[in-house]
Amino acid sequence: MEHSVPLSTQLADRLAAFRLKDVPGEVLAHAKLMLLDTVGAMLAASNPKYSATRILVDFAKRLGGRPESSLVGQRFKTSCVNASLVNGTLGYYCDIEPHHVGGILHAPAAMVPAGLAVAEKERAGGRQFLEAMILGIEVTCRVSYALNPVALYNRGFHPSAICGAFGAAAAAGKLFRLNPKKFGIALGLAMQQASGLLAWASDHTENSRPFNPGLAARNGTTAAYLASLGFGGPPTPFEGKYDAYTAFSGERHPDALLGEWGKHFHTPEFAYKLYSSCSFTHPGLDALLGIARQHTLTSADVQTIVLRFPKSGAHMIDNNELKSHCAQYILPVGLVFGGVTIDDILEDRLRHPEVARLRAATRMVADPELDGGWPEVYASIVEVTTTDGRRLSARVDHAKGTKENPLTADEIRQKYLKLATTVTTRAHAERIAEAVQGIDRAPDVVRLGGLFRTLNARKSTGRNTRAGTSRSGSTSEVVR
Repeated sequence: MEHSVPLSTQLADRLAAFRLKDVPGEVLAHAKLMLLDTVGAMLAASNPKYSATRILVDFAKRLGGRPESSLVGQRFKTSCVNASLVNGTLGYYCDIEPHHVGGILHAPAAMVPAGLAVAEKERAGGRQFLEAMILGIEVTCRVSYALNPVALYNRGFHPSAICGAFGAAAAAGKLFRLNPKKFGIALGLAMQQASGLLAWASDHTENSRPFNPGLAARNGTTAAYLASLGFGGPPTPFEGKYDAYTAFSGERHPDALLGEWGKHFHTPEFAYKLYSSCSFTHPGLDALLGIARQHTLTSADVQTIVLRFPKSGAHMIDNNELKSHCAQYILPVGLVFGGVTIDDILEDRLRHPEVARLRAATRMVADPELDGGWPEVYASIVEVTTTDGRRLSARVDHAKGTKENPLTADEIRQKYLKLATTVTTRAHAERIAEAVQGIDRAPDVVRLGGLFRTLNARKSTGRNTRAGTSRSGSTSEVVR
């Protein structure tokens, strides 16, 4: 009887049996867009002007290893494990890649690098890579719901890192062609290695924040690789005295692991980000910028800003010392410059007088009345007081780019080009996009890896400059 078989074993059986031919066309189309969007984020992050990139590339060179897998933006290969770590960190560095709202995680940031690294090593076909990527994303989301991402956050764990380790093990395991028994071991070894805390919230370098998906990609790849070689491990990570539920969240929602397997896919639920900041800030940014557009306001017209946000998640963005997760910094920057890029996070925009003024005039209210849909809905209300005494407000439940308020495929492609052309020519960026679009017809991912290593005519790696005018009406050195 199936009910007497451990759930971990049933999951391992399904991982081994998973086939791309059984994936609906809509899911496959979404997966390709997510791949393109994530590749754009990785390319932008590969710029050596960023400290984490420089240090990790130096780290990979010092470690050495067999030249199996490409590093994005570098002219050399490293081991598939090291490539997973480096590229996984790049995937989340700019905080601009797809994320799952309800699962509160960034699965593609880990699955794309892990899948590409192992696929290049194994010379797997493009369809095999896509199969592995989709599988890894699904497993990551299902494990998040099984553990409860809110419970993980409450314990100081980062769901992208913890759940991503299981997903990366599934993706890499598919490419290593693991049988069901070895898949179970790979999941067990992923559980043993799973790590990644929210402690990065006090790291002003913004190095350890993106490091978490890098850990997930590396740990999952290591788990699957060891299992493929016959290494032993806990075969049933979701059962027993020391199971994953007990270790990480203290909650058990096992039905999420296999419920509607093969029928319900989480891939189409992912949101595409327009700003390089914590996704919790995005509905508020949309509301604030919408008010500014509707009433033709510049930042100079705004006296105070109030953001009302669900009480359950407010602690992550209320006066957080990390700029990427501080609503009182992000909203003023967005209003002054019309958006938020990674350079706005890594450089201190408080030197801009309007940002500094509005930073002091912005406050956040943790509103329990907005908790109803949390965490699937980041309901945000922005209230603006203007210098002439008007009180304006707007509510946004779903940020632009979410499945309820989606971007078009062309908008996603334009976003990719904007990111990719920060480090290479448009022609080369187009070639990468073409390779991604045809990935399911490619005999292997070797060509894509080669394109990552030859970003011809790399653009200036100095500080991005903007020649133009900010929303404050004053000339700004920062131009998007």
